[in-house]
Amino acid sequence: MTKKQRALEIIEKLKAEYPDAGCTLDYDQAWKLLVSVRLAAQCTDARVNVVVEKLYEKYPDVNALAEAPVEKIEEIVHPCGLGNSKARDISACMKMLRDEYGGRVPEDFQKLLALPGVGRKSANLIMGDVFGKPAIVTDTHCIRLVNRMGLVDGIKEPAKVEKELWKIIPPQEGSDFCHRLVEHGRAVCTARTKPYCDRCCLQNICRKAGV
Repeated sequence: MTKKQRALEIIEKLKAEYPDAGCTLDYDQAWKLLVSVRLAAQCTDARVNVVVEKLYEKYPDVNALAEAPVEKIEEIVHPCGLGNSKARDISACMKMLRDEYGGRVPEDFQKLLALPGVGRKSANLIMGDVFGKPAIVTDTHCIRLVNRMGLVDGIKEPAKVEKELWKIIPPQEGSDFCHRLVEHGRAVCTARTKPYCDRCCLQNICRKAGV
């Protein structure tokens, strides 16, 4: 079985297992997803969803957040960890959205990467979830699982994993595939315990099932 054949089978089985998988960060506007994904670094999505409620109560739009003192942003977001650097990035990002894009999030991958605090993972998340464009989000779940499944071979660097996955994942499937990997990584192919291979929908496909 080639990697592409394995990938297509995995995609179909994960679709059946997690038909409604999606982004677990709460947002109703693109700029809010930018804020949340920055806060989610080394923090759980559940905690981020609680913290941003307080942030948006005080600063309800791009302009308000752009004008907010960094130290005031930090006071609110510090429960997410790395409060100082995250607050600085959020402030700078909102200022750039206000000054260069009229408060709107650009629908262009390279322009997204130019925003403060936005890396490839965040840019892909925005492209896929907000704009419905082809995207592959190589978070920790994705990297761990695609190595274990045999879709990539011992590659840990996110950008390199992304590059390899683009070769075998149909573009229209990438975003949802990565969301389903997150669900599967939390529920079955876990990191902190031995994976539950006996109840895995991929046990007949995964290269390392039972290992």
